[in-house]
Amino acid sequence: MAANKTTTPGKPWHQLDLNLLRVLVALDRTRSVTAAGRLLSLSQPATSNALARLRAFFGDPLFVRGAAGLQPTPLALRLAAAAAQHLDSLQRELMAPPAFDPATSTRTWRLSLSDLGEMVFLPAIAAAVLREAPHTRLVNAAVPASEIDDALLRGEVDLAIGILQPRRRTVRSALLFNERYVALSDAALPRAQRTRAGIEKAVGLVVASPTATFHGGIEASLRRAGLGERIVMSVRHFAAMPDLVRAGLPSRPLVGVVPGIYATMVCARAPLAAWELPWPLPSYDVRVLWSAPAESDPAGAWLRERVLACCARPAVKSRA
Repeated sequence: MAANKTTTPGKPWHQLDLNLLRVLVALDRTRSVTAAGRLLSLSQPATSNALARLRAFFGDPLFVRGAAGLQPTPLALRLAAAAAQHLDSLQRELMAPPAFDPATSTRTWRLSLSDLGEMVFLPAIAAAVLREAPHTRLVNAAVPASEIDDALLRGEVDLAIGILQPRRRTVRSALLFNERYVALSDAALPRAQRTRAGIEKAVGLVVASPTATFHGGIEASLRRAGLGERIVMSVRHFAAMPDLVRAGLPSRPLVGVVPGIYATMVCARAPLAAWELPWPLPSYDVRVLWSAPAESDPAGAWLRERVLACCARPAVKSRA
């Protein structure tokens, strides 16, 4: 008995250039060689040539001229309907972003936070992220501010948080909050010494000057305000401030100049007080940055949503 054979009009299936099916579908949708070419960014001669190749392969005219433009033959209607269905399904499948399941993901998130940012933001971010994505990891790959944009675009970090502004159009940002500086002291410091006159008379100031950050300019701001002589200590990190102001000096109490959000955090853990500085200092914006190419990544979008939810807030108010 002869074996059953599946017959196809024209040449064998493997000889068909599948790109021609896109032309077939476009011709069926537009009923015009010119419009189909425009839809596919092809020239009219190239579209006409593709139609000729389709006709040769299937042994059918496929489209014939009529009063309302090209009219499909019965075979063209059948072929175009099948091809359109599969091409649309293939496009959706290929172009859909990969799914992200936080419960099973083992992704490593790479952030860029300063020392202060690590103290202030990382605990909240870790709690929010690892609660829903327990198998992921968090890494703080602190990057100098001048290199943040390049690191984001190269995919070396997923997000950066700090006193940052995008320098390239392909880097996006969102404002978390506007911040200002407050005074940090031992809770027992008399109110009479929480004034400019009190500080000038009997209090020493402590400032932090982290390398190459906005905070490094605070000492210069104090000197411009005529308070340079009151600065008795300059430290590299804000982490030293709580113990320093609590201990003071044998000859005088100490008052730290710190960001409000940090003051609120440490006052909740120790007998410290945060209060309004009796002279103006510049405020600043804290932002989160990410790369525009990463916006289509569902995992990256999920991370941004968690960071914005747990870190965005109004400017922190000072409290006594």
